[in-house]
Amino acid sequence: MRKLINAFFLAAGLLFTANIANAQQKLAHLNSATIIEAMPEVKTARTTLENLQKGKQTEIEKMIAEYQGKLKAAQDLEKTMSEANKEAVGKDLQAKSVELQDLEKRITDARTKAQQELEAKNAELFNPIQVKADNAIKAVAKEKGFAYVFDTANQALIYWDGGEDITALVRTKLGLGAATATAPKK
Repeated sequence: MRKLINAFFLAAGLLFTANIANAQQKLAHLNSATIIEAMPEVKTARTTLENLQKGKQTEIEKMIAEYQGKLKAAQDLEKTMSEANKEAVGKDLQAKSVELQDLEKRITDARTKAQQELEAKNAELFNPIQVKADNAIKAVAKEKGFAYVFDTANQALIYWDGGEDITALVRTKLGLGAATATAPKK
């Protein structure tokens, strides 16, 4: 029984010591969204994505215009159908119907492919930006001796009392210059 009591007090002492050590760790917060928005790479990446999107949209619009032209031609051909040319016009309409279905499928496939390409390009452009910002955040945290850095941009932290906002330090580390960071609402 005495050994059990001694073990309890030893465990309580260790827990108390660990809590004191944890209480002395430095905390900080930042807004990663303002940091990333200030990076010049973001503007370049957005411009690239917009240009890619416009190009894909133009391609799809051309296909839609082609579809509409062929549909109108088929409708006009249908108006010329009479008893005398019913068989010949019917065969032409059937061929045009197959063409229209094929074109419809190509338009749908083009839209799907364009969306996939845009998503892939987005990841290709923005992942290195995120990695660069993360590395700068880690570097500042290590330099300043912070145990924890909370990102207020994703609202993972609802309330804090104190801590040091290192957004300006990370912006400086990235060569963006210090700007006033907007603190999230508590």
